[in-house]
Amino acid sequence: MLNTEVTEIRKSAFYRFTKRAIDIIFSILILTLFLPIILAIAVAIKINSKGPILADTPRRVGKNGKLFKMYKFRSMVENAHEILRESPKYSMLYDVYKKGSYKLKNDPRITMVGVFIRKHSLDEIPQAINILKGEMSLVGPRAYYPDELRNQQRKYPYTMDSVKIVLSIKPGVTGFWQVSGRSEINFDKRIQMDASYVKRTSILYDFWIIAKTPWAMITGKGAL
Repeated sequence: MLNTEVTEIRKSAFYRFTKRAIDIIFSILILTLFLPIILAIAVAIKINSKGPILADTPRRVGKNGKLFKMYKFRSMVENAHEILRESPKYSMLYDVYKKGSYKLKNDPRITMVGVFIRKHSLDEIPQAINILKGEMSLVGPRAYYPDELRNQQRKYPYTMDSVKIVLSIKPGVTGFWQVSGRSEINFDKRIQMDASYVKRTSILYDFWIIAKTPWAMITGKGAL
């Protein structure tokens, strides 16, 4: 569990029940309707590069700082996370990665299939499993890596209050910042947008974000 305080924004029991019901219904629909695409992506990943179908990445920070395993299709070479952080070959690239709010343009670790599924957010389909397990919601803040949160708060100390608010709820597969520029938005603006979502969240607001998500997926705007 990440050592951090949490600032809870109280919501009604009706909101919490309805949001969970929507999460379960949508995650089942996603896994059912996208089944042919899921199978096609799995085959393409195995043909295109060596390694597992699902990404083997470190755990993410969830509600109340609890760490969890996020399911995503592998869009990079095998052991990409460790390679970036531990290989001398990528030491300069890792510095660029940290300075760029933990995002890289023209990342050499991304596979040919990975470029396509990342652009259109298809790599995130397996997160429907995280939703069913209660670790994520359909709509919510970004799920951050622990080291990302620690380092970015040192870089932007004025974001600490926003982080406390963001970690009071489950992270989401989609969210306000994801449909408003995605990786084009730096951490300080992104975490503030996520905190703003937590403060004003409602069922209608969630549906507004859900309605905008398909266009963000199709255009791939801001994707890396």
